[in-house]
Amino acid sequence: MLQRTTLEQIIPGQCAVIQGISAGRELSRRMIALGLRPGSQLLVLRRAALHGPLQVRVGHTEIMIRRGEAAKIWVQPYPGGPT
Repeated sequence: MLQRTTLEQIIPGQCAVIQGISAGRELSRRMIALGLRPGSQLLVLRRAALHGPLQVRVGHTEIMIRRGEAAKIWVQPYPGGPT
């Protein structure tokens, strides 16, 4: 059984489905505007060194997310690539 975790914990090459966002109203709105909403599938492409941002692909869009923001996004990892 797969467990829910935060986006910050996902390693490059791993896929996940967003389960929820534990953030204030403004940050939640920003995430939704970027395409990061519950039910969205994503792929972690890269993690920058020294606690830098994560590069993720949501649909056809690639975005950078600060680690602190990624820690507020709950995801469920799954095998395979996004559909």
